[in-house]
Amino acid sequence: MRYWLMKSEPSDVSIDDLAALPAQTVAWYGVRNYQARSFMRDQMRVGDKVLFYHSSCAEPGIAGLAEVSRLAYPDETQFDQANKYFDPKATRETPRWFNVDVRLVKKTRLMPLREIRAAPALAGMRILQKGNRLSITPVDPREYEFIVSQL
Repeated sequence: MRYWLMKSEPSDVSIDDLAALPAQTVAWYGVRNYQARSFMRDQMRVGDKVLFYHSSCAEPGIAGLAEVSRLAYPDETQFDQANKYFDPKATRETPRWFNVDVRLVKKTRLMPLREIRAAPALAGMRILQKGNRLSITPVDPREYEFIVSQL
């Protein structure tokens, strides 16, 4: 089992939006970074644990727990010319972008980024590293357990 931090802008899909969706599940669409895409396509497995992170908002932070509920499959937004995630180089035969499905496990209190930064046990987290802007990052099992214990 692996552990991940997955960022979502609450104006797009918040933890409350996820809770209101059918089966409390969402396709993690729109990822357009090759490293984050490769994490989903090549490394994520059903049952992997996810820290659901609100980003690009007034108070970013971990808002809930989720899990991967479906293996990677082509992201349909890459084929839709009207969608902001359309990719003219992608074809159904050779898709470039993938998503996984993520299912809500539990909405938690918000653990703000400032609290994550202040915790010595989390100093090595990739989201805290200078220049890191990935929307999906692996999380060390000890970091995951520490965070869950604080929620």
